[in-house]
Amino acid sequence: MAALTYPVVDPVIFSFGPFAVRWYGLAYVAGFIVAILIVARLNRSWEVGLSEDDLFSMFLYGSLGLVIGARVGYMLFYALPQLISDPLSLFRTTEGGMSFHGGLAGIIIAGYLLSRKIGVPLLRLSDLVAAGAPVGIFFGRLANFINGELWGRVTEVPWGMVFPGAGPLPRHPSQLYEAALEGVVLFVVMFLLARRKRPDGEMSGWLLTFYGVFRFLLEFVREPDAHLGAVLGPFSMGQMLTLPVFAVGVWLLWRTRVSSESGSGQA
Repeated sequence: MAALTYPVVDPVIFSFGPFAVRWYGLAYVAGFIVAILIVARLNRSWEVGLSEDDLFSMFLYGSLGLVIGARVGYMLFYALPQLISDPLSLFRTTEGGMSFHGGLAGIIIAGYLLSRKIGVPLLRLSDLVAAGAPVGIFFGRLANFINGELWGRVTEVPWGMVFPGAGPLPRHPSQLYEAALEGVVLFVVMFLLARRKRPDGEMSGWLLTFYGVFRFLLEFVREPDAHLGAVLGPFSMGQMLTLPVFAVGVWLLWRTRVSSESGSGQA
């Protein structure tokens, strides 16, 4: 069975003694920097009125919410028995384990706290973040590929790859599929939508809806976590967690549509 050669890249870029800079950490930093630049630009074009201090607070709250939420979410959704038996494992981040859905929850909580602090509606803040979120997803999935983790199911497609630690058979490079759809394609969609200011919540609705569709479909070619497998029929934990994301996205789009129609009817 023919397969492409997996390009082995050292996950550690460089190190000084016990301190190491990894591609995964760099992906988070790069995603945050590009996303905040996008937020700053939209803040001006949409005339949101956030100050430089507000933007810095967004960066601080968002980064903390994402990292803490992603780690806590992973332990709750994917490693609960380990968390119960060994609570300190929550802090051993070098062992891996971050969850997109947990990170999303963390950002929402952080956004709520920030919105109360600076007096800007939560959905208005989330719409700004939604425009730049696919960039962070893109970098994160590339880091997953470099780490040789979260690989796909066994396949016979000519672009299948043999991943270290995943056995001798070629697998879907599902990390690259996710980088393409959840990152590049979704960024293009959000970029086009962001060309004009939309009702609060609409950008967030589109992001969650499209992400929900892409992630749910791609889970069919992504190998489920070995210790979980399918959790409901043929569906994985990732798909189960993605359903409410999709539902909230559709609800936000419905909400903005109803609000727009009500507003036009009263004019």
